[in-house]
Amino acid sequence: MRFSIVSRAVLLCGSVLSCTAIAHAEEGDADPGIIVVGQQQHPIEIAPRGLSVSLGEEQFAGVNATNTEDLMKYAPNFFVRTRFPGDSNGVPGFRGTHSIQSARGLVMVDGFTVSNFLGNSFAFAPKWGVVGPGEVRQFDIVYGPYSARYAGNSMGGIVNITTRDPEGTEAFGRVQSLSQPYAQFGTKATYWGWSGEAGMGFRQKDGPWSLRLSGRHFRNDGHPMTFLGLGKYAGGAVTPVTGVVVDPRQPATNAAGPAQIFAAQSPAAVTQDQAKLKIGYDDGAISGQLLAAYWHNIDNQYAPDCYLRDGMGQAVCDGNVSVNEVNYTLSGANFSRTVRDELLVGGKLAVPAADDWTARLSVSTYQILRSDAYQSSGYAAGLANGAGRVTEAGPTGWITGDASVEGQAGAVDLAFGLSGAFYRTDSRILNLTNWQSKAGATPNTRSFGKTRTLAGWVEAVAHISPTFSLTAGARYENWRAYDGGLMSVADRLRYAARQEATLDPKLSMQWDLPSDVRVQFSLATATRFPTVGELFQAALLADQTVNLQSFDPNLKAERSQDVNLLASRKFGPVRLTVSAFYQRVTNAIFSFSGVNQNQVLVSNYKNINQTRQYGFEGIAESRNWPVRGMALEGNVAWLDSRTLRNDPAPAAEGVFFPRIPRWRINGTIRQDFGSGVLGSIGLRYASRPNTDLFGLQRGDTYGYTSELFALDAKLGWQVTDAMRLSAGVNNITNDRAWVFHPYPQRNFLIEAEWKL
Repeated sequence: MRFSIVSRAVLLCGSVLSCTAIAHAEEGDADPGIIVVGQQQHPIEIAPRGLSVSLGEEQFAGVNATNTEDLMKYAPNFFVRTRFPGDSNGVPGFRGTHSIQSARGLVMVDGFTVSNFLGNSFAFAPKWGVVGPGEVRQFDIVYGPYSARYAGNSMGGIVNITTRDPEGTEAFGRVQSLSQPYAQFGTKATYWGWSGEAGMGFRQKDGPWSLRLSGRHFRNDGHPMTFLGLGKYAGGAVTPVTGVVVDPRQPATNAAGPAQIFAAQSPAAVTQDQAKLKIGYDDGAISGQLLAAYWHNIDNQYAPDCYLRDGMGQAVCDGNVSVNEVNYTLSGANFSRTVRDELLVGGKLAVPAADDWTARLSVSTYQILRSDAYQSSGYAAGLANGAGRVTEAGPTGWITGDASVEGQAGAVDLAFGLSGAFYRTDSRILNLTNWQSKAGATPNTRSFGKTRTLAGWVEAVAHISPTFSLTAGARYENWRAYDGGLMSVADRLRYAARQEATLDPKLSMQWDLPSDVRVQFSLATATRFPTVGELFQAALLADQTVNLQSFDPNLKAERSQDVNLLASRKFGPVRLTVSAFYQRVTNAIFSFSGVNQNQVLVSNYKNINQTRQYGFEGIAESRNWPVRGMALEGNVAWLDSRTLRNDPAPAAEGVFFPRIPRWRINGTIRQDFGSGVLGSIGLRYASRPNTDLFGLQRGDTYGYTSELFALDAKLGWQVTDAMRLSAGVNNITNDRAWVFHPYPQRNFLIEAEWKL
């Protein structure tokens, strides 16, 4: 087995552990030598190697949060692609991770995996919806794959959401109301939403048991995500129309989308229901947890906003039209309805195995019980319940398990474990005579497949001196893809099974120096194997065609080499943290995108030979400075992310990687005014990146990834110990930003919360 330079350096330095006495540093302990940005009231719940951020009540108090992932939106060099409240396509981005590289971020709830590694795109975002924002105790974020405990999907980073445990017998409730006045192209409307969240908790006064039961209902109309352009004339009679909207910021020849817009796709009418049961046990020696969460999600899009009018003033949204005596064909103004039922069940147990040893076991499954995505074949078919298609999935989901032992072996405190993950997809596209009903459905395409990963890891921490510690580890993974196939009218294919193994070493060193200076240097390699969706799953496009080239059963695994240097020092009331990072990825998996003749985005997964990113981060935190009651948390990041070698598309070599900004700034200022009143201002900024792989598409309109500037504000009032009120506004300046689709414009939130 060949090792990279980073791998050899890690293995050489790690051999120091064989002759060094070390002290135990159990994961989750509040070790004062660990550098963690953010809250300090609770220990970080994931291994903090590299830049580590922990967010808690203090940070949450200054955030307008309608989605759970909103609570992280001011974290350093981090973002979530949330396009509207209730968006289920919110992909997290760490540093230079692409905004639709969902398989490069490991997201967990109470240690159970909710990352959707069935695929790698915006359609496979983490399952944030199984947690309501009111039940989050803590958000922990670690940047990069520097701990052997976690799979290669941590190549971008790791997020763990810790939910609240009851402190006694309690009840709670929260209601929110939100609105967004919206104007874009020919669409002008105000969209409304609300949510209600409630539950109860119980903890034995003199016993080990606790229970928390909660539920949430969420309803919101999100603004349109897609704007439809005039397509190439297909022939036939035409209807003269008026009302087309011309976007001067978008050249007509630009493949990212049309310059002449005839409609906006329907606003997303989202309804979500969530229920959760959490049972805990802790008798001081044995601890355990059982978590069950159900999530029901409906997304109705029944009202395309048609801009065109014929001579009688009637809306025109499909067919052949004439605009200024030029003929076009309209398509894409479809009606749709998506219904999903999903279930997370997980359990974990920690028991003392012997003196100074603890054994841990964690098992969970996430099952997509139902997933039906209906779509009409055009505007007229949508109105008349005419023809369409449905994409249904099942059985689909994943099972993960981890077993570990931590303790002292002679002079060495050691942690080691085994883990496994199994993913399965079975997706069918059916032709419908009534787009809202499966009655009389006929098969079009079925794609299916499985992957499994078995892993073993070892990690240890050596305190070589009172001021210097060293952590070394390695992770072995054996991956297999199998039972993959495609069935369509023209093809019946079975793909050969594949198997691959990798060994990824990790190393981290930390110094505690005089004057409260802490320095950490980390090295790692990581392997991210292709997901079952990238390997096997065909996709239904917006124009009702099936993309049978969207996947590739022969994709190679992504392999990264990572370096991180971190330093922190406190200057009176201010703590400054600086970080420098580097990552080189071989065989990066990327979705090459283009627009077909109907102005529909088509994507195909391929390997890029080599990409590279490096950058710098500066983070400042202060409390009660420069005025009493004020808390400041600000961060700035500079990145350089490029394609170094790309044999399938050499023109991309040397070009800045798409959707990665050069600059990113996030931060908040919170002011305690006394009498329970807290005000806050938040800032999010990202410079304009390239939209495509070749650096040819840079713009500030639909179809591009644009510059982002959002200024947010919130005012909260703790009326009594049991009641809190707040009101906030996001994007005060009404900045119109795009991530291909539009981000929210100025929007408002009011909230009331009770605790008994």
